[in-house]
Amino acid sequence: MVEKRNIFIEGLQGSGKSTLLTKLSEKLKDYQVYREGDISPVELAWCSYMKPEEYEKALAEFPDLMQEIQSHTVREGRNYITAYTLILADDRKFYEYMERYEIYNGRKSFEEFRRIIYERYRSFRGAGNLFECSFFQNAMEDMMLFYQLSDEEILEFYRGAYEQMEKERFYMIYLVSKDIEQDILRIKKERADEAGNEMWYPLMMNYFTTSPYGKEHGCKEFSDLIEHFKRREKIEKRIIEEIIKENCICLPAKEYDLEKLCEAIL
Repeated sequence: MVEKRNIFIEGLQGSGKSTLLTKLSEKLKDYQVYREGDISPVELAWCSYMKPEEYEKALAEFPDLMQEIQSHTVREGRNYITAYTLILADDRKFYEYMERYEIYNGRKSFEEFRRIIYERYRSFRGAGNLFECSFFQNAMEDMMLFYQLSDEEILEFYRGAYEQMEKERFYMIYLVSKDIEQDILRIKKERADEAGNEMWYPLMMNYFTTSPYGKEHGCKEFSDLIEHFKRREKIEKRIIEEIIKENCICLPAKEYDLEKLCEAIL
């Protein structure tokens, strides 16, 4: 019998994933927590993924940040993974430079993108981890907006991805939004600076409207973004129903019994 699982917390933006992750980490103190931007064994969001020559070039390009870069880097096979967003740099060019080596936003061919993700899932054999947005969110957005895959093509990707996992250790908690539009309107206001200037929404809209999908479909309005999220939730629910099945529990966002949830996990 497997003593610990790997728990993947998923759901749309504004569904409360980060909040749930924090609550669970307080209850499951012996679990390792991986948030977006951390160096994770399964996810590469907000991390550069470099070949040896690319990594050495980055160190040479930013000598003043060499120690910081090295301290936020791990080697995985022949590749170097750097959690560059955790590094404090005065020069914005540093972030722009490192961002070029992320695997997302269509920077890889779809075949290479899929190969990297599948290989990392296949090689991961840990247990007792809490993962934020490490199965659906980032890969899903790329496949919808940059590779512009059909629903069936996305399901096929996830059939293969799930096959790479140790299913007896895999457990997903999926937070279902009661009202997607209201959730997005709420975080639109919440994710602002001290002066009340919206921070998240302009970045999200720029990401969405300038993506290949956004350009091709003329997406410019708030309503276009909501329709995108509705389609994404529909696809994710199909993946749960047809592929993940009993290894996932769907909960209403922000309306769950934490104690019962912990009991179900353990």
